[in-house]
Amino acid sequence: MDWIKKITRITLLVSLLVLVNSCSISYKFNGASINYNKVKTISIADFPIKAAYVYAPLATKFNEKLKDVYVQQTRLRLIPRNADLAIEGEITGYNQYNQAVKADGYSSEVKLTITVNVRYVNNTNHEEDFEQQFTAFRTYDSKQMLTAVQDELIDQMVKDITDQVFNATVANW
Repeated sequence: MDWIKKITRITLLVSLLVLVNSCSISYKFNGASINYNKVKTISIADFPIKAAYVYAPLATKFNEKLKDVYVQQTRLRLIPRNADLAIEGEITGYNQYNQAVKADGYSSEVKLTITVNVRYVNNTNHEEDFEQQFTAFRTYDSKQMLTAVQDELIDQMVKDITDQVFNATVANW
């Protein structure tokens, strides 16, 4: 009888191991849904600033962050041209506006906005091509100078816009 119990336990253990090994759960935390059998490369052109107000570091920050998002969150190879996916565009807006006014008539809050125009081409499926504007904004206290908060706000807005572009192009929500 002891040998039957041992065989039963071994059989159960082997069955459990086979079951555990055959089941797998896969998660994609970045939301990308790319068919890597068809799409292997991406080209991202530098986005020039075409806004009336120019803050020179903005273009560099945006261009580097956009490329980083695709390199870090996908298996796509970044190449200069003739890629399966192509992204290009320009920074069309960098503006600040008075957002809120105090009782004395002076501004209490300023809204800083970045707008980027993006052209996306999927050379494996042209039905997904588009041209679209993406915008992000932050507000800051009008008692502060723009130069004091500008870099931090730009970093936050650039992250927002690059995430929006990523989601619109390869996430297919």
